[in-house]
Order: sequence, then C-alpha cells, then structure tokens
Amino acid sequence: MLFVAVGVFSPECRLLQSRAANFREEPALPWQGAAAQIYAGAMNEAIRPTSEDILQASVARQLSVIVPTFNESGNITALFERLKTSLDGTSWEVIFVDDNSPDGTWQAVRALAQQDARVRCLRRVGRRGLSGACIEGILASSAPYVAVMDADLQHDDTQLPKMLGLLQSGQAELVVGSRYVEGGSADSFNRQRRGFSEFATMIAKRLLRVEIADPMSGFFMIRRDRFEQIAPQLSVHGFKILLDIVATARGQLRTIEIPFTFGSRLSGESKLDSMVALDFLGLILAKMTGDAVSLRFLMFALVGSVGLFVHLLTLDVAFNVFDIRFAEAHVLGAVVAMTSNFLLNNFLTYRDQRLRGFAILPGLLLFYLVCGVGLLANIGVAFSIYDQSPNWWLAGAAGALMGVVWNYAMSGIFVWRKR
Repeated sequence: MLFVAVGVFSPECRLLQSRAANFREEPALPWQGAAAQIYAGAMNEAIRPTSEDILQASVARQLSVIVPTFNESGNITALFERLKTSLDGTSWEVIFVDDNSPDGTWQAVRALAQQDARVRCLRRVGRRGLSGACIEGILASSAPYVAVMDADLQHDDTQLPKMLGLLQSGQAELVVGSRYVEGGSADSFNRQRRGFSEFATMIAKRLLRVEIADPMSGFFMIRRDRFEQIAPQLSVHGFKILLDIVATARGQLRTIEIPFTFGSRLSGESKLDSMVALDFLGLILAKMTGDAVSLRFLMFALVGSVGLFVHLLTLDVAFNVFDIRFAEAHVLGAVVAMTSNFLLNNFLTYRDQRLRGFAILPGLLLFYLVCGVGLLANIGVAFSIYDQSPNWWLAGAAGALMGVVWNYAMSGIFVWRKR
C-alpha cells in the first residue's frame, strides 16, 4: 500500500494523471467511435510511468554528477548511458552545465531530460569557464554528495560507486580520481599536454603546499556541505577547480586519491589551449596572496604592464626614428598602448565576455574614455602624495596603482559589463 501511496502523490504521477484527465475530458466526435477509445488507451499506456521512474522520483538523491559542457552534443547520450550502468542501484541525478554551446549541446540535454527525470540542464548565457560552471552546478544540486567529471568520456565513470562509498563511510570528504598514483595512467596524453600537466602539478605542490598527487585532475567527488563552506572563496574563472578547492581548504579536507586510467576522447574537441596556462598562473598568484586580489584583476594588471612597454616602445620609435615632437609622440604612445590593452583584455582577461563584431568599436571608445579618466586619477594621486612626501617612486607607484584599480573597476562596469 505504501508503494501505491507514493505513486499517487508524487509530483510526476499527479502531472501524468492530470494529462490523462485532460485527454479524457475531450468528448469523442461521432465519427471517431471505437478508434478514439483505442487511441486514448494507447496514450494512457504511453504516459504511464514505469516502476523504476516512480522509485527514482520518490527516493531522495544521494549523488549529483556535475558535467560542464561546451560543444559536446555528440557525447551526451553516451555519457548518460554509462552513468546508468555504473550507478545502477544508486539514486542519482546528472546536471549538465552548458555554456550556451553553438553546437546545441543544451538542446541535446533538454531532449534527454524529457525522457528521464534524472537529467537536468543548466544553460549559462554570457559567461564562460569550467570552474564557474562547476561551482554553479554544485550549488544547484540536491544530493549530499557531488561528483565532477568531463563530458568527453575520458573519465572512468565505473569508479563513481567506489568514490561514493568512501564519502558515505566517512573515510573521506574529498575523493580524487588520480592519474599519478599507483594504478593510474595518463598514457593517452600527447607530449605537450603531459608536459604541462606535470609542470603545473610540480608548481602547485611547491608554491601552494598542495599534498595530493594529481591536483590538476578534473575528476573528483566531494561532500556538498564541505564544498559550500569554501565556495565563496573560489574563483569562477579558469579551468582548475580541484586545485582551487584544495588550495582554499588549506589541508582541512580529508582526501583520498584512487587511481584511474585517463581515456581517449571519442567525440568533440579538447577545450585546452594556451590560455589555460595563463589561468593557471593567475590562480597560483591569487592563492599565494590569500585571494586578496582576483584572478581577473591580476590578468588586467599583467596586460597593463605590457601596455607600459608598448607605450615606451612607440614613444621611442616616434620620437627618435620619425622625429615627431615629444608631446605628439607621447600622445601617440598612449593611444597605441590603450588600443593594445583593449585588444589583449578582450582576448584574455574578459574572453568569457568577449566583445565581437560591431560591439568592438564602441567598446574601444569607452575604454579610451575610462583610461583617460584613470590617467587623471593617476596624476592626481601621485601629485597629492608627492606634496606630502617628496618621494618620486612612491608617488609614481601609488598613482599607477590608482590608475590600474580605476581602469579595472570601470572597464568591468562600462566596457565588458555582463549582458
């Protein structure tokens, strides 16, 4: 009797009963006769939930699997089928967090969600990045335990039950699928990717005092309540969410690593490029400063230092090679530097909010305006400090810092504002 009660009062069953009732309310036309009754019976049979569907809807989820995606439409169904096999007997859900993929990955996920209530789609518009996708997916989950894995079928889903068991038993609060412990393998990596992974792991261990063997892994499982405690300190930019979690926790997470073999991608293209290295270095610097500054601000400041070099180089060439007067050469250098800063920031610092097409020109003009006001702020602060203490380098540094902070804050508001 309990099973019947659950089936009657579950939201899924009420919805199905409502649909069936609506169908029966429409009177059969005279010419339809027995055919209408046969069709109605077939429809009711088609929408009747199976016992497995009712059980899945009525049992609280124990595991949420978070899968960040971008252009992975060819892997969605295959991954879901693998999860169904690996997690048989476990109450679970999978949340695909898609960054508005041009190939329609989110549409493939939604079509799958219409067939199985364990599938959810979180479509993000106007923002990009694996770390941010993972954070949003985990915080949107309903289960006490959360796994993160890629959609490219390179992570070993058969390890999920073992990882879940370690968390449920209390032996660990974080379980990492590791390629670099005994029994693990990353033989599918090409030479370039293997070199970057090993170098990044070495840097993370030495500079951030990270103890685990594979902090660059994208395959792990964590207690959701422990994640929520450190979530406010995590960076939403970049690709290395596990490294951020471990570095932020500062050894306060009981961690176990289990070996797995990193597979080969079967469909789609790798999202790793040269920008990942910059994200990684920015994350290292942010954690070394205790998150006093954001990863995006560090990128913005780095681009600004490049702009200073461009300014001086342009000034030198214009003044000494083309014999342009100093005032005009200095203005030319400033314009060239601001232009290069805008292009680099658009490509690197704000690539998740990158301006494209006709939006580039008004964005550039706004950037000129922001930097012009920033220059006035720079000069004002520098002169104010110099009047109080005639120390030229201190006054210059303070003015430059003020200019960078102003330009960063105003650029985020007016130039690369979230849309």
